[in-house]
Parts: sequence; structure tokens; C-alpha cells
Amino acid sequence: MRTKKISSVVPNDATLKYYFYFIQERMNIFWRRCEDSSHLTDDPILKEYKFTNVYRACDRVSQYLIRNVIYKDLDKYFNVEKLSKALTMRQQNYPIFSNAYMMTGSYSGYHDINTKHQVWLQMIKDEFIKGQGLKKVLNAKSMAEVYNQLRDYPLIGDFLAYQYTVDFNYSPYLNFDEDSFVKAGVGAVRGIKKCFSSYGNDYEDAIYYIHDHFEELQERYGYTEFRPLPGRKPKLIDLQNCFCETDKYLRAKMPELKVGNVRIKQHYKPSMEGIDYYFPEKWGVEEHIQREPLQQTLFAL
Repeated sequence: MRTKKISSVVPNDATLKYYFYFIQERMNIFWRRCEDSSHLTDDPILKEYKFTNVYRACDRVSQYLIRNVIYKDLDKYFNVEKLSKALTMRQQNYPIFSNAYMMTGSYSGYHDINTKHQVWLQMIKDEFIKGQGLKKVLNAKSMAEVYNQLRDYPLIGDFLAYQYTVDFNYSPYLNFDEDSFVKAGVGAVRGIKKCFSSYGNDYEDAIYYIHDHFEELQERYGYTEFRPLPGRKPKLIDLQNCFCETDKYLRAKMPELKVGNVRIKQHYKPSMEGIDYYFPEKWGVEEHIQREPLQQTLFAL
């Protein structure tokens, strides 16, 4: 359970209202896609640029991870050489890493390795498979402890340590309270700076503030028609991500707010491939869907 007290958080109403606008309208887009609607939004910014889902678990990479990795029996030996060769071939036509994978830490143990993905694979083998990394994660007593364990390893910085902590917690082997720990990424920090006159003792205070006052702030800004995933309110990871997306949205909506990047780089390109949504059973999403026929389209994409 979280025991941290939040103080000195002062919202900027002129900008924070767009955070709640984004959450509502981006989720509307999600549901319209589930319902196979040809009209997704009237918002020109959301039409033109790429924005992630309100729920991190709904994005394509997370869905692939949950369905095809975490909840699939992969009884195969971790062969660095074979995996590296396959990734090298793929890299000829497709990128392997997104901009989020900015390596940090020491490279001293991998000076003779040529490519980025080889370094990562070797680190996983050395630290998590041969070493004690995986055992330490599985024996952790909290999300914060998992984060701190991951943060100690070479190549893994603050952002990835938190993202991987959330990924581990999707699995059936960890089941920590998802609202017990959060770490603001660089993009979220930019959004927080835009949306708060004062964000407390650290940036995470602002995210906790949103979590603790979510319905109250929806009422304040007039965005009370938000349709969540069945039986699942946005968690800290989702609220953190939405600050990153709000930062992007405000670059176009209020360009005078010159905090960090000033333009949105990625344009929206519709995918012809649907998603057969799958969520960890422990969340109970599918059970709620079965009780709410109007939302059964979620699993029909």
C-alpha cells in the first residue's frame, strides 16, 4: 500500500483540462475502433498525429507481449547467437528499437560486441539467466523493489526499469498493487510541467494527485463521459503515460508552451491489422465484458 503524502501540488487549470480531454477523447477513439466505426474523431490533432492508448496494455506492443510472450509457454533455450542473427536480419527492413531504448550504464563488459541488440541479449543472459536477476525479481516484496533491482543493471535507466517492472507485474508470477508505485518518464515530466503550477516534492506527486482526485477533476473540467475498460480504472502507469501524450497534444494545441520538444514527430497511419485483445486474467476484464454485452466488441477486433 502507498503511504506517501502529497503536498504542494497546484494544477494549472488552463492546461490540465486538456489532460482529461485527451483521456476521454482518446478512449472514445479506442471504442469507436472496437465498434468498427469509420468516424473516429473530429479533433484535427488526434486525426493527424500518432498517440498511444489511454491504457498502456491496449497498445500493440503490450498486447503482443501479454498474449504471445508472458502468457505463452515458451519452453525454449535462450540462445543469444540465434536470436541475435534473427534480429540482425530483421533490422535490414524494420527497426528493432524505438527511441525509448536509450541505453544507460556501463558497457565495459561488452566492449567486443558490435550491435545494440547483441549487447542487450548478452546482458540478459549474464545478469538474468546465469546471474541472480530473475530470482531477485521473483522474490521482490514490492513494485518499488522490482524497479530498484532492474535499475541496478547495466543498460537499464529509470524509464525502462519502470516499464519492465510493469511488464513483470502483468505476469502470473507477480501481483503487486499497480497503484503502489510509479516513476515519471521524460515525456511525462514535460507534460507535468505544462499541467501544474507546482507539482509537489517530485514529479510522481503530480501523478498520485491525478490518481487520488480523478473523478473530482473530471467533474471540474467537464469530461465525465470517459468510458474505461470494463471493471478497470486507469492505473498509475496509464496516468503516467497520458502525461507524455498530453505533452505531445499541447505541442500542437498550445505551441506557446515551449517545454522540451516543440513538434510532434510521428503522424498517424491506420493499421489494417486488428487486435484480438487479451488481458491478464487477474484483472477480471473479460469477466466484466461477459456481463456487459454492449462492450463485447472489445474481443472481436
